[in-house]
Amino acid sequence: MSKIKILVVDDSPFIHKAITRALNTTENYEICGIAKNGKEGVELYMTLNPDLVTMDITMPIMDGLEASKSIIGQDPAAKIVMLSALGDEELINSAQLIGIKSFIQKPFKNDEFIAIIESAYRG
Repeated sequence: MSKIKILVVDDSPFIHKAITRALNTTENYEICGIAKNGKEGVELYMTLNPDLVTMDITMPIMDGLEASKSIIGQDPAAKIVMLSALGDEELINSAQLIGIKSFIQKPFKNDEFIAIIESAYRG
């Protein structure tokens, strides 16, 4: 079985490490790229064609909602898991309107993160 390729889009090096640590608990995943803002995330998505994206909401240059809207606009089948330190219902509603179905609040536990990634990937 080939590994599930994941693109990480987040401006925090701490979150990059936390996601890497969580994904390293199983052999099913591979981080194929890391973007530090939404604009980079959109560009890398088109280049790398990942199986799934973890997307922060609040980032410089282009936020996660705009980046997700751009990605889904170009690839309606894109699987995006939205990460946020904010539990804001309005942001979650906006993300759902864009087409994002999976959310996780930071900080997260490794097993909780893996369960959400699995669920998002499997649909």
